[in-house]
Amino acid sequence: MMHKEMIAMLLAGGQGSRLGVLTSDVAKPAVSFGGKYRIIDFPLSNCINSGIDTVGVLTQYQPLVLNSHIGIGIPWDLDRNSGGVTILPPYERSDNSEWYSGTANAIYQNLKYMESYNPEYVLILSGDHIYKMDYESMLEFHKLKGADVTIAAIPVPMEEASRFGIVVADDNRKILEFEEKPENPSSNLASMGIYIFSWEVLKNALLALKDQSNCDFGKHIIPYCFNNNKQLYAYEFNDYWKDVGTLGSYWEANMELIDLIPEFNLYEEFWKIYTKQSTIEPQYLCPDSNIERAIIGAGSQICGSLKNCVVGSCVDVGKGTVINDSIIMEGTKIGANCHIEKAIIAEGCVIGDNVEMGCMEEAVSELNPSIYAFGLATIGANSVIPSDVKIGKNTAIKGETTKDDYPQGELPSGGFIVKGGDVE
Repeated sequence: MMHKEMIAMLLAGGQGSRLGVLTSDVAKPAVSFGGKYRIIDFPLSNCINSGIDTVGVLTQYQPLVLNSHIGIGIPWDLDRNSGGVTILPPYERSDNSEWYSGTANAIYQNLKYMESYNPEYVLILSGDHIYKMDYESMLEFHKLKGADVTIAAIPVPMEEASRFGIVVADDNRKILEFEEKPENPSSNLASMGIYIFSWEVLKNALLALKDQSNCDFGKHIIPYCFNNNKQLYAYEFNDYWKDVGTLGSYWEANMELIDLIPEFNLYEEFWKIYTKQSTIEPQYLCPDSNIERAIIGAGSQICGSLKNCVVGSCVDVGKGTVINDSIIMEGTKIGANCHIEKAIIAEGCVIGDNVEMGCMEEAVSELNPSIYAFGLATIGANSVIPSDVKIGKNTAIKGETTKDDYPQGELPSGGFIVKGGDVE
């Protein structure tokens, strides 16, 4: 029987509804990041850099882009005869056929997959954080402490602690209690949703709670282990970690990449981030282009001005167009003489000439104020915007729009146009 010391289970099924139109057709871990990556590249690269060569990727929501991105794992050197990367979608069984109903239920439904490697330890990861982490040193900590479960935790500012699951640990890092989004937190160590379980402990907990509806790690499995006197320890992580779960944090994390000395460095030699790379021609900058602090993907043609932008591959920007503080994803075409401020434009969009975007006073979103905020204009994948229109802030557009969709030629701040399909 095959034996692996530690295998990883990567939860990549999330819909990521707080990213609004960015995730209406694509799972959150497959959303582009930093011009050439997708969010899931980070935990996958962490695995291979940490010497973990067996990764189960659990997909569920809109998995098409994700599946074709991961393929058989070649970019991460995870195309192995033993182990490697395996996509684990929900599937029909003779006794029942059901979607994954919670993070732990998803892992429970793949017990056989895990058992086939006879692991000593199982690493549970989520596919929607941007960070570099050596899981090997977390495993060493787990062994050193004789832990049953180790939870990676990161210090957060005390005033933000109530947004997270908080762990309270003693000086030896043994966990004494948990507080789920506490009003008055007694510690500032936030759980990162990264766990190492000793295999028997995980298996027993999953079996014990198999009938729990929406079975979840943070809500059910971890408390179950704690209440059954298992040894739980907190592994403190003190490096860059960002949950890119909202449009604001997603925009911010992209913008941080273009700082002179980025807080999160994609260019380090010793801890590379790998991704699926299409073979495309180099970028071209026209003689009258003007670029200040930007990441620009291969195959892009820029004839306008960019400042503080993250631009994916094969993006065209027309003459006289000015774009500031924006994220433009792969394959988008932007016409001439446009003015775009603080926008997130997803893959494959077509934007006409003389379009003004993000240039009005702010107003509250009529679609969903908790999602479409931060003064951003957000355009979903493959949308079309006609020439000569004005689009305000905190706006959302998805689908092929025409002149008729813009009364008086504008979409005021807080407005939205959504065509075809449901969007939050």
